Amino acid sequence: MSLLDEFMETLVMIDKTTQPDGYGGIKTVYTDGATFQAAVAFNASTEARIGVVQGLTSLYTITTKKNINLQYHDLIRRVSDGKVLRVTSDGDDLKTPASATLNMRNVTAEEYTLPV
Repeated sequence: MSLLDEFMETLVMIDKTTQPDGYGGIKTVYTDGATFQAAVAFNASTEARIGVVQGLTSLYTITTKKNINLQYHDLIRRVSDGKVLRVTSDGDDLKTPASATLNMRNVTAEEYTLPV
């Protein structure tokens, strides 16, 4: 087992669907989807802290295996504490090459509050 594997924890995809609201309109419903393993790291750099002071949300880096390709605006929930994160980059942008022995893909994410 590698150090990266030891850093992995369980996350859940949050699926967004629409349903009739019973009054002729529609409502958006968020439900738990597939679970997967990923490493979630808080970005505590000076630049990130300055951004938070200026009104940005807390920033994270999410590392998965290459077979999990998170996309821009995907919503995920960390099982350990229920924190919801919204992906702010594309999984295709940063991954290890096919010839590499390291099997990983990175995306950035921000804290997110689901609408009620």
